[in-house]
Amino acid sequence: MSLFSLKRSRAVWLTLSLLLLSPLANAVVTDEFSYANTQDVQTRHIDLQLTLDFTQKQIRGTTTLDLKWLHPKAPLILDTRDLTITKVEGLTSNGDWQPLKFTLAAKDPVLGQKLTIDTEALQPQQVRIAHLSSPDASGLQWLTAAQTLGKKQPFLFSQNEAIHARSWMPLQDTPSIRASYAATITAPKGLTVLMSADRHPVSDTVTRFVMPQAIPSYLIAIAAGNLKFAAFDARSGVWAEPEQLKQAQYEFADTPKMIDTVEQRYGHYRWGRYDLLILPPSFPFGGMENPKLSFITPTLIAGDRSLVSVIAHELAHSWSGNLVTNACWRDIWLNEGFTSYVENRVVEDLYGVERAKMERTISYGELLKEIKDLPVALTSLHPDLKGLDPDTSFSDIPYTKGQLFLVYLEQKFGRKHFDAFVKQYFAHFAFQSIDTETFENYLEQHLLSVYPGTVAKEEIDTWLYGEGMPASTPIPTSDSFKPVEAARTAWLAGSKKLNQLSTKDWNAQQWLHFLNQMPAKASANALSLAQLQQLDQQFDFSHTGNDEIAFSWFSLALDYGDYAVKPALGEYLNRIGRLRLVKPLYEKLAASPEKAWGKQIFEQAKAAYHPLTISVIAPLFK
Repeated sequence: MSLFSLKRSRAVWLTLSLLLLSPLANAVVTDEFSYANTQDVQTRHIDLQLTLDFTQKQIRGTTTLDLKWLHPKAPLILDTRDLTITKVEGLTSNGDWQPLKFTLAAKDPVLGQKLTIDTEALQPQQVRIAHLSSPDASGLQWLTAAQTLGKKQPFLFSQNEAIHARSWMPLQDTPSIRASYAATITAPKGLTVLMSADRHPVSDTVTRFVMPQAIPSYLIAIAAGNLKFAAFDARSGVWAEPEQLKQAQYEFADTPKMIDTVEQRYGHYRWGRYDLLILPPSFPFGGMENPKLSFITPTLIAGDRSLVSVIAHELAHSWSGNLVTNACWRDIWLNEGFTSYVENRVVEDLYGVERAKMERTISYGELLKEIKDLPVALTSLHPDLKGLDPDTSFSDIPYTKGQLFLVYLEQKFGRKHFDAFVKQYFAHFAFQSIDTETFENYLEQHLLSVYPGTVAKEEIDTWLYGEGMPASTPIPTSDSFKPVEAARTAWLAGSKKLNQLSTKDWNAQQWLHFLNQMPAKASANALSLAQLQQLDQQFDFSHTGNDEIAFSWFSLALDYGDYAVKPALGEYLNRIGRLRLVKPLYEKLAASPEKAWGKQIFEQAKAAYHPLTISVIAPLFK
């Protein structure tokens, strides 16, 4: 996840030129998660004039939308959530701002509130809206100084994906619409403000930002805090709190190599800079590909660069997701499946074939576990999301099933031909939002029909629209896991003690496989509590510095009801808020005799959790 001087007229002209050249410029897909009437009017540029109020935990200011009208006499309908709208104005032909009537509808629990603006008489080319966010805005997290690493300054960051941009600015909040943007942000002195755009400090309290490329609304991002910068090279670097900057610079030093690797395979990096921002531990995801500035969880800082594939993933989004974007959220596999595929190719190029195979094998194992708990309808790459919140519909399906679909195509057509296809695909649909049908048609024209008889269209449809995993799934394996499996088998059989296992040279992926493939509690060779405690005594999994390994260990212990891990688990759940790591652990606690203890830990930890994390976990303890 990641992306995108100051001369606004040039920025708008470049954006409009790209859109006019695009064959899909007006072909907007209907998005069931947006109120916006995009078939009537489309946003081309967004200008934000905002002030960050840390005392009230609110963003206030104006959003100005440059509009392209497709149908006369239509209203302008926008997405909002918990926003206070104080004034709406339209720009007249003589350059004056004229008040416009507006209506804010009742709140829908998923979509928020529809903002309808009466523009029939004026049909302005620009509309300016004054607004104020709620302290509980779903797309923002406000942290006190005490909740940060350095404990010197407060911190703010946004998380817009999927439909949370509407919680701090009124707009057409759908990935089917792309717009350039500019922003002038006022913040308290002493705070550094960053956005997914080119940064131009104006004073010690005002910063100007410009994003000349057209992006979807979910990629507009903001952060502010006590931040310092360290460069990797001339076009990439890392922002972090000063106390963590040196660690982050070491951990992610291969970022420039990753950029070079993707460029060599799939075309030029089109966004100028690529920087990382290390967020506080409450950030609910591994990373977010905000243009020019990937937001990154500190849980990736393991000290040995063993978890940097997430950086490769967020970088890969600069091609798959940011450059070519899913037009609606049921097509999220177009973002995440392609990105997971490119990520794994980067890992292979930089760290070797075996590491890439190990990571793909681990992901496949996680996918199979998740499929067991998913509604069958959500195991399709093109699911019907009607009635769902797009946040809760995300799973390993678009990521790993999408990746394996592309691996299947690669194996069928050969890497040479498939790499050429992917590179051409990124170039052809650059700066566009597309749906699965568009992809399928392009695949037919530029790959299937070029090499007839290689893959039948029926097989493609099985992958795209079928449920579960196709019979043709290329199941990943890794020879590097053989000694791990042999060691586990020897210990379980009693032929070797734990201190006799040759684990000295195991990497993080091998340790994850060692834990993840332990026998289930209901199996014939289930572990005893004594064996679990031997594992922790020998390898001290409860206090590992690798948060992924710790997660696998705590998951295993909870599955077996080994509550001796509670002290370390409580510290873990209080320390981090990454949803992928904490949600499954809370689910296990909520279904166990330790539910009351789990609730107690949640009540302690939630003050530092992101609103999304709280909304997902709180229902477990009702």
